[in-house]
Amino acid sequence: MENKGRENAQISMTDMEYSCRKRTTRREEFLEMMDEIIPWEEWAGLIVPHYPDGRRGRPVRGIITMLRMYLLQNWFNLADEATEEAIYDSYAFRKFMRLDFTQESVPDATTLLKFRHLIEEKGIAGLFFKTQNEFFAKHGRIMRGGTIVDATIIDSPSSTKNAEKKRDPEAHQTKKGNQ
Repeated sequence: MENKGRENAQISMTDMEYSCRKRTTRREEFLEMMDEIIPWEEWAGLIVPHYPDGRRGRPVRGIITMLRMYLLQNWFNLADEATEEAIYDSYAFRKFMRLDFTQESVPDATTLLKFRHLIEEKGIAGLFFKTQNEFFAKHGRIMRGGTIVDATIIDSPSSTKNAEKKRDPEAHQTKKGNQ
């Protein structure tokens, strides 16, 4: 259909830099495995009858590109905007998406939202995850959910005592730099 692979793609400077690493991350290994086992053309074929043809409205993105983005969102429990940002931020995500930033950009959060609603309304999403879970069960694996947390350090009063003038057991202090 489209997005066949990176076999014929020109190697980017980032690809060259990352090829010199001594190890790959678990995230990258997971995404490489999923890229190999998912029947992309078959899954895209389930979406084709329901996917906009692009004659009206916004230009459509490739089904496989959107499917890859949707799966990343679900596997890593990300919001629409967070998924878009994570693809820009993570080499493993960009590699899984098979995007060449010199040629195209990441689909925006609104495009992902519309795609997600489409496949959920048509009941296609359940088929994807049923197939995926059957594969894992067959190979003695299980997929667990996870969350990426953004912990931001904020300024607050140095006192950890509450209204009763006792130490709050949930209050903790930390240092950022020398502060």
